[in-house]
Amino acid sequence: MAQLASSGTTVTLRVHRFSPKPARERDRARGSSPFARKASPFGDSPARTARRPRGKQWTQDYTLDVRGDETILDCLLRIKRTVDPTLMFRYSCGHGMCGSDAAAVNGTPTLLCKAKIADWAQPERVVDAEGFRRTVSETADAETTDVETAEDTANNAAAGLGVIELAPLPGFAVDRDLIADIDPMLEQIKRLKPYLIADGVLATTEDGKVDVLEYLQSPEQLAKYEALTTCIVCGACEGACPVYAGGEAFVGPAALINQARFIDDSRDEATYERLEAIDTADGIQACQSVRACSRECPVGIDVGEEIWQLIAQVREREA
Repeated sequence: MAQLASSGTTVTLRVHRFSPKPARERDRARGSSPFARKASPFGDSPARTARRPRGKQWTQDYTLDVRGDETILDCLLRIKRTVDPTLMFRYSCGHGMCGSDAAAVNGTPTLLCKAKIADWAQPERVVDAEGFRRTVSETADAETTDVETAEDTANNAAAGLGVIELAPLPGFAVDRDLIADIDPMLEQIKRLKPYLIADGVLATTEDGKVDVLEYLQSPEQLAKYEALTTCIVCGACEGACPVYAGGEAFVGPAALINQARFIDDSRDEATYERLEAIDTADGIQACQSVRACSRECPVGIDVGEEIWQLIAQVREREA
């Protein structure tokens, strides 16, 4: 691969790092959970009930010469390969298809492979003598009496694009650095049977052959759930949800979206059972309809609206 030309523009990646200590036997035996304040049938997986990992936490800055159209994942890979091989993060396809590299960028859950440097870099903020948070340039302006000096101009240019703060996905325990433990989310999805449930009767034609046309759908039936099949289970909606990320016992928007996909499928025969399964105190009743989950979905699913439609169907079932 050809080496990229130096752009002369810098950015600082401020990474919240974590290195766990080896678990002790007595810690493994304890079942108290800092992530669920009330008992939950969706929260008793080993990953969810484990104690918060103990270890070293610190913040580390990496300053790189970059182009504005590079992604944060590009920069992390360069750091990993040429600067600090101990930095840990997760990725797979690198093109926004797998969802494995979700993290918090400036506090917002997003995919590292789709986050452009120019879109996320922000001015460095410092606390001035009066206790106010200001950008570096604002502080320099306040200290300048008349005309900006040549040294000030050089310092501002050296500041480059600014700072991007990176942290693990909110709402999940941390395995290492930017790697969050998403097993609880996957377990919650599994508990709600993420597969088509048919009546088990094989349709046949009059001459006894399998009727391959029995389960065809109309374009309208397909459109009803097709958008939900694009979910890549990245966890961004869960990290944005103030209920789930806040530590309350809640099945989470990812599991609810998965259920909506099958509830809206005309071929599925378990609609009543699915609505019954999510109509619990830690299921759909825990949703506060904040709709923060919709803002961060990298594939454009209106998660909040889909959950609201589930709530309406649950109420219709009860009527």
